Amino acid sequence: MFNVSSAPSYFVLADYLDVGGLKYLYFLITVALYAVILAANVLLILVICVNRSLHEPMYMFLCSLFVNELYGSTGLFPSLLLQILSDIHTVSAPACFLQIYCLYTYVNVEFCNLAVMSYDRYLAICCPLQYSTLMTCDRVLVFIVLLWLFSFVKFLITLSLNVHLTLCGNTISSIYCRNYLIVKLACSDTKVNDVYGLFATAVSISVPLLPILFSYTKILQVCFSGSRQTRQKAVSTCTPHLVSLLNFSFGCLYEILQSRFDTSRVPSLLRILLSLYFVILQPLLNPIMYGLQMSKIRHTCKELFTNKMFRNPA
Repeated sequence: MFNVSSAPSYFVLADYLDVGGLKYLYFLITVALYAVILAANVLLILVICVNRSLHEPMYMFLCSLFVNELYGSTGLFPSLLLQILSDIHTVSAPACFLQIYCLYTYVNVEFCNLAVMSYDRYLAICCPLQYSTLMTCDRVLVFIVLLWLFSFVKFLITLSLNVHLTLCGNTISSIYCRNYLIVKLACSDTKVNDVYGLFATAVSISVPLLPILFSYTKILQVCFSGSRQTRQKAVSTCTPHLVSLLNFSFGCLYEILQSRFDTSRVPSLLRILLSLYFVILQPLLNPIMYGLQMSKIRHTCKELFTNKMFRNPA
């Protein structure tokens, strides 16, 4: 797909700071973060897959969410670790476009997954008697396949338009590859890219946002008109989802604003940390938050570790 005649063979990532010997400290911190993200998400995926009592719609959606955290993290961290140790911050053009595809599909899958989870919570709280018939395992699998397929196909079109642009530069003001910054380097006509980009962005926001707004509007109506027990159930089941949704929305909103507006007044280190926010804190926060909040997951993890320690005493 990559057209070498219309683009440079590599890109320069210009936002890396010269930190001297501190790069080894940053490398160790980044490795530790990546290790925690991998361990936490893999653990919960295994817990959900192994325990039959967790083969329910809510936990199947969570499993999809944790798989996506692994996918998005792997799209960033290996490249980030190499760049931290390197003195020349360049990335080959194919690797750059691959990273763009991974990160942007990660974002889209995350939003769609959170949207489907909000609909699942709406059914569980507002239609408890019909929940088991409305949200079957087969329907859950259809939802999961569609949200992944929708995200991958939609951005594949964006990427296919961008890789054929004629670029007049190869310097990106970022520490990882970003789609909008590649388009800004183009010296050929980008009208088609811009129009489809706006359309794709609108679809990426509206498709998840509509079910989220619908679901929480209905949940709030039930909370205000229902009993205290209903309100407590709604709060306990919706709090992790809302925290995850708001956290991810903040990170993505900053990323959009940073791409479109001049953020040179923001201190360099703070700008770098905020640009990494959505793809570091979300994969780190979700497994910890859901693992602590969901009693079935928490109890299963305790049983696994207790049995292991009992069978293999120190």
